[in-house]
Amino acid sequence: MPANYFGDRIAATYREKWPEIHRPEVIGPTVSFLAGLAAGGAALEFGVGTGRIAIPLSQRGVAVHGVDLSPDMIAQLRAEPGSEPVAATIGDFATTRVDGTFRLVYLIRNTIANLTTQDAQVDCFRNAAAHLDPGGFFVIELYIPELRRLPPGETVHPFAVTPTHLAFEEYDVATQIAYSHHYWVTGGRLQIFSAPFRYAWPSELDLMARLAGLTLSERWADWTRAPFTGESRSHVSVWQKPG
Repeated sequence: MPANYFGDRIAATYREKWPEIHRPEVIGPTVSFLAGLAAGGAALEFGVGTGRIAIPLSQRGVAVHGVDLSPDMIAQLRAEPGSEPVAATIGDFATTRVDGTFRLVYLIRNTIANLTTQDAQVDCFRNAAAHLDPGGFFVIELYIPELRRLPPGETVHPFAVTPTHLAFEEYDVATQIAYSHHYWVTGGRLQIFSAPFRYAWPSELDLMARLAGLTLSERWADWTRAPFTGESRSHVSVWQKPG
């Protein structure tokens, strides 16, 4: 079972710590993209968290079931307005099975990296494929590691620097682990959060998909379907199960 880094302290302040991902201009395109792929069918979210996407997606008429390792994140989901239609299961999304099959399985905001071994990430793809209807889609949103931005001999890259939030990644290229460190100043007090994440390149994910019997359908730089290029800092990838 993976370590659970998202306990009550993070769950209760998730919106306050990451306000930028709760903005309408972020949530709107994400939900529209996913609702289009669901096409009236059911959706399964791996790493559902507090329901940031699951709740508005359910409000678009999509039946959503979520899986999350953290009981505290699920408890926060249950406390959110409009969460009643969203079913939820506590478990490791690499291996946990839920009843039924789905038109869409999705993993957003770098959540695949919560699985810190290649074997676990491969298992996640296989689990997604096992839940999909024939012709269904598996979607992952993941950042591109910022290794090109590291000066020679350095391992640390800052990715958020504001008066109230400092965050940086510490890369171990031998293991493909990026240790993410966050420091917040709230009410004159310092809060700290650190956790390991396994980054993976798009080509590695494509191979994991092949092992699970899925094929790449489309890849974009973001949820607005901007073209994916060598300069893109993230990607939204869609793989399809044979019909």
